[in-house]
Amino acid sequence: MKGYVDFTVIGQEGWLKSYYFFRAGFSAIWVATAFTAERDAPMLTMILLVLYPAWDAAANFIDAQRSGGWGRNRVQSINVFISAFTALSVVVALQMSDNSVLAVFGVWAILSGLLQLSIALGRWKRCEASWALVMILSGLQSAWAGAFFLWLARLPAPPLMTTVAYYAALGAIYFLISAIGLFVSELRRSGF
Repeated sequence: MKGYVDFTVIGQEGWLKSYYFFRAGFSAIWVATAFTAERDAPMLTMILLVLYPAWDAAANFIDAQRSGGWGRNRVQSINVFISAFTALSVVVALQMSDNSVLAVFGVWAILSGLLQLSIALGRWKRCEASWALVMILSGLQSAWAGAFFLWLARLPAPPLMTTVAYYAALGAIYFLISAIGLFVSELRRSGF
């Protein structure tokens, strides 16, 4: 129906804009800290490697609650569980080798990428917005990166922190682009 404004979608987009800006900011800070910690603070590096999937679990938990609850967001509840399990798996893998940690991140990137793809497709169907397409691309890229991580994990000395930091940087870029897309959409609706 032309001219119809769905305020539920507008409210959801407002929440998502803030959420995506916050996730982009957190990831940017994480990446900057990771590049510094890799050289100077091995203990901080380990903490960061556990923190990244734990943060993803918390962020998905909050997003699911704000986006209609668990009944409406079953895929996100699965993503929360997988990210929390990944954080615990990283703790175990850190006791083994960098290869094991990178393999854990690879499996997580594939699973969370496919789940993000599913969430983004659902949001795109509801909102028909271009910002959701960016998140679809992000999900696909995450799954591809996970496969690359698994390949790297087979090398004798994989570049662990650098690899994960570049992955997180790409995630920050995708979140930032989505947030900007929502911001532009909001400006267009308000007549700018």
